[in-house]
Amino acid sequence: MVALVGKSGVGKTTLMDLAGKYYLPQVGRVEIDGVDLKKINLQSLREQMAVVPQEVMLFNDTVLNNIRYAKPKASEKEVKEAAKMANAHEFIMKFSKGYRQVVGERGIKLSTGQKQRIAIARAILRNPRILILDEATSALDSESEKLIQEALKKLVEGRTTFIIAHRLSTIQNADKIIVLENGKIAEMGRHEDLMKNPDGIYRNFWELQTARERV
Repeated sequence: MVALVGKSGVGKTTLMDLAGKYYLPQVGRVEIDGVDLKKINLQSLREQMAVVPQEVMLFNDTVLNNIRYAKPKASEKEVKEAAKMANAHEFIMKFSKGYRQVVGERGIKLSTGQKQRIAIARAILRNPRILILDEATSALDSESEKLIQEALKKLVEGRTTFIIAHRLSTIQNADKIIVLENGKIAEMGRHEDLMKNPDGIYRNFWELQTARERV
């Protein structure tokens, strides 16, 4: 897992757009798993990739079809298994029509945490090799955050994962943390290594967040 950290506007989302080949770099190259993205067919790349965005888009359709969007030919059993792994099955079954409950613009309005778990269920159903997460846990209550973190832990196993981290406590075990500043890499390393620098940007972010959470 590679985590990207930095203030708004430093280039975190731009890097993820490059990884998804939404546009190509003017200088240099982008590699994933050692392969230059320019050499990878766009359709092939997108088929192997899943994105869990911060703002989840739901269609005016059933819960079943909203999850199945990631894999249109998936069976109902596959959808339910993905929802269980995403900690979404329980709240879905509380709806009067279960998986056939209409959500979205004209249906039941879901909470931020519920939407996020639907997005995670989509990603699990897709079973991608490459996963991009724009972490949205900073706006959630503690119970929703716990459920989502449990689901994400299952999702990232065995996959090339990039995460735009807003809550540093969720990326302590990342293989690599990249701290961006002014569009450039300012610091890079594991959590414990970055914390050793008393004047480091990452350590400063960590101490500020920890202090706020204590209040």
